[in-house]
Amino acid sequence: MIELTNASRWYGQVIGLNDVTCTVPAGITALLGPNGAGKSTLIKLVTGQLKPTTGQVKVLGQTPFANGRVYRRMGYCPETDGFYEDMTGREFVTMLAAMAGLRGEELAKRVAEALHIVGMEQSADRKLGGYSKGMRQRIKVAQAIVHSPDLLILDEPLNGLDPVGRHEMSELFRQFGRQGKCVLISSHILYEVEQMTSNILLLYRGRLLAQGDVYQIRALIDRHPHRVAIRTDNPRGLAMALLALPCVLSLRISENGTKQLELETRDPEAFYSQLPDLVLAGGFHVTGFESPDNNLESVFRYLTQG
Repeated sequence: MIELTNASRWYGQVIGLNDVTCTVPAGITALLGPNGAGKSTLIKLVTGQLKPTTGQVKVLGQTPFANGRVYRRMGYCPETDGFYEDMTGREFVTMLAAMAGLRGEELAKRVAEALHIVGMEQSADRKLGGYSKGMRQRIKVAQAIVHSPDLLILDEPLNGLDPVGRHEMSELFRQFGRQGKCVLISSHILYEVEQMTSNILLLYRGRLLAQGDVYQIRALIDRHPHRVAIRTDNPRGLAMALLALPCVLSLRISENGTKQLELETRDPEAFYSQLPDLVLAGGFHVTGFESPDNNLESVFRYLTQG
């Protein structure tokens, strides 16, 4: 639904985005990277706010810049607020829905539905100027979804939300993805999107470092040992058994009083397939199991440091 081909955007002598080629399919895709990575520039290109300096950007098969046909099929939740503070939440969503082409009874119905979906029914008739940061975020999401877009662009949509709000909005975005819509979510906080999707675009200093399934990407980084931490009531016995596995590179037992060991392997798939049989054969009782390297933080760290 979104396609960039050798797309670059320059601001004078400053590179905002540098020769990015990627596609964004239906479902949820996370646009990740630290502040200044180029996420906002990419979003401005996709939403038609900017033209690429070089290269091409296509959204729903069309060039998005100044293209009303694309805008009507797109929902956009910007990172920064652009409210008329004297308007109520309902008035604001209604105005944006009318600009998207909704009219009459259908307009009022869709606005009510959007406010209900984001949990703003009770506060919809209060003025925007009195809204908290979390309420403002919810209203921005409401205006983005009110016209049932095929494509949803969300720039840092979880900022300012409390844990309950983050969970509710994350579930809402997952629902859109399950409906076959294209959802592009920008974030600089990796764990926020880890529970929503494994499909990522990872930007760093204007360049695309990686794209695709985060776990497949992680599997390709085989020059870095993969760490696994295991809690057990017999760490020394389990350590002796694990050292017999060819895929285990190193192993150490925690010295801080916890019954835990940490190992390194260059073949996580082989290790994970052999571990259950080894534990059962030895009669070991494992109370905890985790991998510090099987997450988005590790992927970002390895790619930027490599």
